[in-house]
Amino acid sequence: MVKSTIIARVVDGLPLAASMDDEQAESELAGYKSQAKAIFKKLNAQSEPMCSIESGPYYLHYMLSQGVCYLCICEKSFPRKLAFTYLDELAKEFSMSYGSEVDKTNLRPYAFIKFDTFIQKTKRIYEDSRTQQNLSKLNEDLRDVTQIMTKNMEDLLWRGDNLDRMNTASDHLRNQTEKFRKDARWLNLEAMYRKYGILAAIVLGLLLVIYLWSKFS
Repeated sequence: MVKSTIIARVVDGLPLAASMDDEQAESELAGYKSQAKAIFKKLNAQSEPMCSIESGPYYLHYMLSQGVCYLCICEKSFPRKLAFTYLDELAKEFSMSYGSEVDKTNLRPYAFIKFDTFIQKTKRIYEDSRTQQNLSKLNEDLRDVTQIMTKNMEDLLWRGDNLDRMNTASDHLRNQTEKFRKDARWLNLEAMYRKYGILAAIVLGLLLVIYLWSKFS
C-alpha cells in the first residue's frame, strides 16, 4: 500500500504538500522521508521523469510533471503500475488546483497542505490492490512501468554525492588550469621583456637618432 506521499518543487526541493500520516507511520518512515528530501535536492530538469528507488522494505516512486515532483513511499509488494497511476492522479489534480502558484518565489514550505484532503481520498482508493477497481487499473495499459528506471537508494545517494564532488573538483581543476595558463603567459612575456627589453630600447634609440639626423642634415 501507499504509506506516505510528498510533493515538492523541482527547482529548489521546496516541499509543497504532503500526506498527514499517523504517529506510528511518522516514526516508522522518518528515515525514508529524510531520504525523500535528499532525492529532492538532487533533482533537476535533466533527471529521469519517473523512477523507482529501492530502500529497505520500501520503494520510493517519484514522477516529475511541470516542475513538480510527486513522490510516494510504498511497500515493495505494492504494484508499480498502481503507484505511478496514483501519482499521475495526484499530478493532474494538483496542477489544476495550484499549477499557477507553484513558481511563486515567496512560497513557504507546505504552502498547499490542504491538498492532503485529496491525497487521503485517493490513497484510500489505492489501499488494496486486490479490489476490482484497482485490478482493472492494473489490467489497463495505462503506462509501461518496465521502461521506468529502478535505482538503489544507497547507490543514488552515495554515487550521486561522489559524482557531484567529482564535478566540483573538475570545475576547480579547470579554473586552476586556466589561471595557471594566464600566469604562465604573463611570466613568459615578462621574461622576454627582461631579456630583450634593453636591446630593443637601444635599437629604437639608434633608429630615432638616425631618423633625426637624416631629417635635419
